[in-house]
Amino acid sequence: MPAIHGLNKTTLLDYPGRVAATIFLGSCNFRCPFCQNSSLVLNPSSQPELSVTEVLSFLKKRQGILEGVCVTGGEPALSPDLPEFLAEIRALGYPVKLDTNGTRPDLLKELAGEGLIQMAAVDIKACPDNYPSLCGLLHPDLDAIKETVDFLINGTLDYEFRTTVVKELHSEQDFVAIGKWLSGAKAYYLQAYRDSEEVLQPGFSSFSYKDLEHFRQILMQTIPLVELRGID
Repeated sequence: MPAIHGLNKTTLLDYPGRVAATIFLGSCNFRCPFCQNSSLVLNPSSQPELSVTEVLSFLKKRQGILEGVCVTGGEPALSPDLPEFLAEIRALGYPVKLDTNGTRPDLLKELAGEGLIQMAAVDIKACPDNYPSLCGLLHPDLDAIKETVDFLINGTLDYEFRTTVVKELHSEQDFVAIGKWLSGAKAYYLQAYRDSEEVLQPGFSSFSYKDLEHFRQILMQTIPLVELRGID
């Protein structure tokens, strides 16, 4: 079973429209400089670990109160035991939302096909040309990410796309290009960046509300639902 490094017992934010719990798994195949969970990415083994039995026991006790479970990271799709773990959660009657960077489309299709996830949230780091700067890799597997995007846009699994917008790393051209790439997507969210000590490379900043709204208007030319998150 996967190593669990965190449990948020109640959230109204992580699974849209549901009172949920969020489970954090370690490790990631990206090194996004603005990542908010750097300890889970760089050195997950150094983080406290919860037993699968403990987490499943908690979820069993919260049946009838919680309405869903969000599994996030890190990058949860890297865990070889993820299908088995999700099957345990589903056996308790919970719908599952998976947060992912989209680099494992085959696994995503498998999980959706077996009914192990009911929703996916895919972090779109930037437009394809700008992905290396945003994900921290010289040669990210863009074909895999594009396959994930196509599967969700043209499939039946509930989903959302989202981008954490960083003033030093994004530009208007990113969102012009993303609008073309994600044309026809049902939901896309722009998340305001927040700096913290846990960020992989602290010191970045957020765009103003005016700038974020400008990007939203650009995106709405091709995506019917575009909203802002994390705005004070």
